[in-house]
Amino acid sequence: MTPDSPRRTYHHGDLRQAVLAAALDVIATEGPGALSLRDLARRAGVSHAAPAHHFKDRTGLLTAIAAQGYDLLAEALAGAPGLRERGVRYVRFAAAHPAHFQVMFQPDLYRDRADDAELLAAKARASAELRAGAATLAPDPSAARDAGIAAWSLAHGFSTLLLTHNLDDPLGGRDPGEVFRTLTGLLGSGQLPATEGE
Repeated sequence: MTPDSPRRTYHHGDLRQAVLAAALDVIATEGPGALSLRDLARRAGVSHAAPAHHFKDRTGLLTAIAAQGYDLLAEALAGAPGLRERGVRYVRFAAAHPAHFQVMFQPDLYRDRADDAELLAAKARASAELRAGAATLAPDPSAARDAGIAAWSLAHGFSTLLLTHNLDDPLGGRDPGEVFRTLTGLLGSGQLPATEGE
């Protein structure tokens, strides 16, 4: 629905999803700082007070987006065979849900997780899926945790570079998930291609 579209009548539950969808559009194009409940109400064709009924305030809206993002990430990672495939799915999640990704990892934008049960539960599900990939890497839980941190750092860093368009030229139109899979294979084998002059 464009800002100039006629007002729609929303059934129960539709308004919340419409505001979330409009917010994700704004974040994807302009960043989280551009969010305004009044503007989102205008985009959804409802009174300026209607979004506050569902989210209370801007922080509540961003908290809902973060919770939804962690749920989507947990679903994306579930059942992936091994840590490398979880990394590939992480990268593909970021590419498919750039607005969620922007909000999820900026906790200063939303409510403290201890204050929001939905966010806390969603984050716990995503964390459990991330940890499950690392659990088989080492018998020592501490070593497995550290391996998981390293793997997460690699996938998150790649995803961040991807979303900020720093990988546009290096990828040259190739599928980011496949490039990430190849990259982790090269790192795991210790056979990174030689650079010029080596």
